[in-house]
Amino acid sequence: MGNCCTTPGFSEEKKKKKNRPNPFSIDYGGNHGSGVTDKLVVLKDPTGHDISERYDLGRELGRGEFGITYLCTELVTGEKYACKSISKKKLRTSVDIEDVRREVEIMKQMPKHPNIVSLKDTYEDDTAINIVMELCEGGELFDRIVARGHYTERAAAAVMKTIVEVVQMCHQHGVIHRDLKPENFLFANKKETAPIKTIDFGLSVFFKHGERFNEIVGSPYYMAPEVLKRNYGPEVDVWSAGVILYILLCGVPPFWAETEQGVAQAIIRSVVDFKRDPWPKVSDNAKDLIKKMLDPDPNRRLTAQRVLEHPWLQNAKTAPNVSLGETVKSRLKQFSMMNKLKKKALRIVAEHLSVEEVAGIKEAFEMMDSGKKGKIHLGELRVGLQKLGHQIPDVDLQILMEAADVDGDGTLCYGEFVAVSVHLRKMANDEHLHRAFSFFDRNKSGYIEIEELRDALSDDGDANTEEVISAIMHDVDADKDGRISYEEFAAMMKAGTDWRKASRQYSRERFNSLSLKLMRDGSVHFANEGR
Repeated sequence: MGNCCTTPGFSEEKKKKKNRPNPFSIDYGGNHGSGVTDKLVVLKDPTGHDISERYDLGRELGRGEFGITYLCTELVTGEKYACKSISKKKLRTSVDIEDVRREVEIMKQMPKHPNIVSLKDTYEDDTAINIVMELCEGGELFDRIVARGHYTERAAAAVMKTIVEVVQMCHQHGVIHRDLKPENFLFANKKETAPIKTIDFGLSVFFKHGERFNEIVGSPYYMAPEVLKRNYGPEVDVWSAGVILYILLCGVPPFWAETEQGVAQAIIRSVVDFKRDPWPKVSDNAKDLIKKMLDPDPNRRLTAQRVLEHPWLQNAKTAPNVSLGETVKSRLKQFSMMNKLKKKALRIVAEHLSVEEVAGIKEAFEMMDSGKKGKIHLGELRVGLQKLGHQIPDVDLQILMEAADVDGDGTLCYGEFVAVSVHLRKMANDEHLHRAFSFFDRNKSGYIEIEELRDALSDDGDANTEEVISAIMHDVDADKDGRISYEEFAAMMKAGTDWRKASRQYSRERFNSLSLKLMRDGSVHFANEGR
């Protein structure tokens, strides 16, 4: 979570779900038949109820599907913090609620560490959860790198040493991060000596030795192959760190394709390219470490401790100080800017479903639940979706059912049904993408022009070079008429042409569906579902 506003992923705790109260028995707008209005309680032991008694919320720092992050000032001391304010109306499933609760618990239990954002206070009232934490104002990792005039192997080694130390700390305290990626590392302040901080534990999970997990969570380009195979443990964090190291040294990800299925297949193949520029001038020690961090066999892959013991990191201060070249810096800059464009678009898509629309989903569920059991089976889902205008082939319906049936009982409870409905609406209804497109098309010409693209990527005073803006336009503008049509914009959003998935919700839904599709097509053989 940290200073970012992103969407937590699916919870791993299936065994607890069956006995957990259904949050969708809560009606935020009125009373139940009993005449009693239930109140959703998320946090176990918040600091307090009314955040305004101790803090003043200022300008907005970021926004996501669940809430808004504000600059936050402690009234007594004047100290500045970041406050993530999560609207309870946005917590639509028991999974969402459990993820927020677990994230706070993980942040509470992590020891103080110079490279992990610290939790200050938590508040919960009837409408929102407010999480006050350390403020990081120094910008994202890649933005700082490209702002420097000289980027070297030695600089990359220093960054990687910090990242792996964070991984080691997590694993020592029984936590798998599960979503390591560059945008989850911010600098504490704008000073040259500022420490890097890990800011986001939204997908993190507690684990015990030998425990395995099966939910596909995280950001696609950083996923380990065993995540796609649905059988993994803490080794996935070392893989993700290895992907980051590869990008730090050459500016592009090791496993890339124009489609999500292509990315998944590249990850499963795990073939790492060391031929393109600048790899010929990168040290053998650096390449050796990457190979061992990106070993597709998690049993052979280096542990975080072994990574830190590797000669390249042991001698980080004496790693080659020769510039990796302007090509690497240019790639990293484009990497960062493309992500900002898609992040804004996905935010608009994510915010589209209103409370009223969720109420409509509840009515649909009650209509399908012919036996009033609180669950619907495959046949009821098929008939109900047909009534609602969704003509889905049986084979795809079965895949959808399996993907949404989190507790594995062969039926969908209300929370699971909401997840299906949100997925269908977001993926099948272009209205969401039209809203996002209109946000960028400020002059309503029907195209995103170069000036509008420049404006969209210029928040917070970013000094975007014309070269980077032109490169993004070139990538998205398929017919090369110098502007982005709605069709070209939609293709970018649907085909995964960016290098970093900005929305965990989008990533989670698409890759859950993708993994099942790969299994059906025989592209990937998945491990058993059980932990």
